[in-house]
This record gives sequence, C-alpha cells and structure tokens, in this order.
Amino acid sequence: MAFLKTILVILLVYYLLKILARMFAPKILNYAAKKTESHFRKTFEGFQPESNQQEEQVGDVIIKKKSAKKRSNSEKVGEYIDFEEID
Repeated sequence: MAFLKTILVILLVYYLLKILARMFAPKILNYAAKKTESHFRKTFEGFQPESNQQEEQVGDVIIKKKSAKKRSNSEKVGEYIDFEEID
C-alpha cells in the first residue's frame, strides 16, 4: 500500500508542477526578457558610433574606396613533389 501512495504522490506532484509551470512560465520569461533588455540599455546607453565625417548635407554623394592589398604570386607556397606510379 505504501508503494501505491508513493506513486500517487509522485504523479500528483508532477501534474501540479506541470500546471504551475504553464501558468507562471510566461510571466517568468517576460520578467527575464525585461531584465535583460534593461541591462543592455544601461550598458550601451552611452554608445555612439564614431563618425569621421563632418556634417554631411542631405543628397551628398560620398564614395569610399577600400585600399587594395596587393598579393604577389611569386610567393612560394610549398614544395612541388612529383609522384610516380609504381607497378
């Protein structure tokens, strides 16, 4: 009889936790999301991307070119080994 009571208590606790999780999980996740958002806002509130450009007029055309890195093909990558097939 004690075995059946133990099984019944385990099942009762399982279903009770399942119901409580469905009720409170959205609220807990919402709270965690708000906390994380406020943490990120506080961390990055003073962050401003640095701009090297002086006041630009609306409609100005700006062309930025990347510096081209020259690769020389004369660099040796490794040794060339010629393999021959042996019969």
